[in-house]
Amino acid sequence: MSSITNAYKNHDSHLLAVDCIIFGFDGKELKALLIKRALEPQVGKWSLMGGFVQHNESVNDAATRILNQLTGLSNIYMEQLHCFGDVHRDTAARVVSIAYFALIKIDDYSEALMKEHNAQWFPLNKMPTLVFDHKHMIKLSRERLQEKVTSHPIGFELLPNKFTLQQLQALYEAVYNTTFDKRNFTKKILSLNLLHKLDEKEKESSRKGAFLFMFDKKKYEQLNKDGLKFL
Repeated sequence: MSSITNAYKNHDSHLLAVDCIIFGFDGKELKALLIKRALEPQVGKWSLMGGFVQHNESVNDAATRILNQLTGLSNIYMEQLHCFGDVHRDTAARVVSIAYFALIKIDDYSEALMKEHNAQWFPLNKMPTLVFDHKHMIKLSRERLQEKVTSHPIGFELLPNKFTLQQLQALYEAVYNTTFDKRNFTKKILSLNLLHKLDEKEKESSRKGAFLFMFDKKKYEQLNKDGLKFL
């Protein structure tokens, strides 16, 4: 045992961190939640939410803890993105970071926590200057999100439980930074038979109102085995 311990001691130690890219959708734009960095180096600069992995927790547990501390939310959809280990990525020390992206309903994030953590939502197309390699993390996470939403219903994590077809199309357009033909998009989405049409209408956007829908998770789980494609 002692020889194994000595072998470990002969190697450099590195800090292990977790950085979380948190996406939200305001009905028009896809946004990322950023905070003002509270410690050196680059204190006061815009940053992703993150922290160091503690000795008694896994990387996934660290990401869950950080997301909960900084959003107050549990059961958040999150997915490990990539390991960022460039030697000089952090000017203070050798820090290896495991990045995660998470999806939350933008209205679920409280004003109190926004103030406590000096947090602010930024549209992905209007990002401020970020510390370290955080801009690259956001770029990769958006690309991963674009890949995932074609075959997995994770986009519904960004919408209210009840939504209109217009809101759903706006979300996909924001994710891909493009526009879709309304008729073709509606036809494709409805053909999947994964939306439950309600008797309720959303009347804020028009006098006539638009019918509200809900995502049918059970139907999706049944169809997913057949290689379902959303778009």
